[in-house]
Amino acid sequence: MLTREDAIAMENCSSDALNALCKSAAALRDQTWSTTMTYSRKVFIPLTNMCRDTCSYCTFVQHPDSGKANIMGREKILAEVLQGQKVGCKEVLFSLGEKPEKRYRYAKDWLATLGHSTMVDYLTEACEMVLSKSLMIPHVNAGTLTYDELKQLKSVSGSMGMMLECSSDRLMKKGMPHFGCPDKVPSVRLKTLHDAGLLDIPFTTGILIGIGETWEERIDSLLAINELHLAHGHIQEVIVQNFRAKPGTAMENANEPDVNDMRKTLAVARLLLHPSISLQAPPNLEEDYVAYIGSGINDWGGISPVTKDFINPERAWPQIESIASTCANLGYQLQERLTVYPRYLKAPTRYLTPRLQNAMPSWRSDGLAKDQHVSTQLTCGA
Repeated sequence: MLTREDAIAMENCSSDALNALCKSAAALRDQTWSTTMTYSRKVFIPLTNMCRDTCSYCTFVQHPDSGKANIMGREKILAEVLQGQKVGCKEVLFSLGEKPEKRYRYAKDWLATLGHSTMVDYLTEACEMVLSKSLMIPHVNAGTLTYDELKQLKSVSGSMGMMLECSSDRLMKKGMPHFGCPDKVPSVRLKTLHDAGLLDIPFTTGILIGIGETWEERIDSLLAINELHLAHGHIQEVIVQNFRAKPGTAMENANEPDVNDMRKTLAVARLLLHPSISLQAPPNLEEDYVAYIGSGINDWGGISPVTKDFINPERAWPQIESIASTCANLGYQLQERLTVYPRYLKAPTRYLTPRLQNAMPSWRSDGLAKDQHVSTQLTCGA
């Protein structure tokens, strides 16, 4: 394990020091997670692409005047879910812009036609529909939420998530990526993570690197997450996601983190975070994703056979057969997990409502999915 000072000192480490760091991280990963690499077979539902925030790197969000703003209807949601169920998906990832109805009359009026006044209430109904009309489990990624909103959504979801991104207020300043984004205030996001812990919600969070943060700010962001996990035990996974520049955004010409920056950040994350926290990096955002295995990760995140990555639509997920082969070549076995990690499934009365306990797909004695899909070819649809 690393101290804060040790981690900060790795900022400009040599190639040899980086390799040694990664070796230590991988060894620690093996001690806790053995030779198993996991992924979740999911359907990605972008419930709305409207958001009251305007982050400088985002192309997911659409302004009401763009002609592309949308709130997905019930029929479309259910059709996507059932299509995924047919090919073995078990997780429904609901991802959505934050609180658009608080900024745009257009969003508020659209919600009214659906019988709701807030996105959280419509999201709750959508999750309820998934539970009642499919065999799949919702995972909710709705951004910052109040204690009561988290409690409401826990009743209809197996797990939840929200990227911390960065714990530094500096990124809120004018000219920085989170300027004018009320839901990206670090204290607000940390409060959501804290309240999720109070409610025993299996939670996913993480950092986004390359958006203007310093190396020290990355370290402090990871430590802030770890502190909350030590207090509540609810952080089931941490994602280290690399920024990718997108045309048409304010950051379209910004430098992207290279694979060695990712290796270093992943290795430091593995050595800073509690070993029980799963470490994940998305394989579709780096061609040389095989390097992540030697840097301490144990999970590839959600991969879908029926829907694209709507946050990074230009980056198709690799074929699952390719990932499985990559893992096998390095002595690891790819296995399918559920949206809720094994240690939380094994304490169901604490982390899951009775309804979610009963709805959860079958799992083996090790807590991974009983019905495994690790060699079926995947394609990303539009």
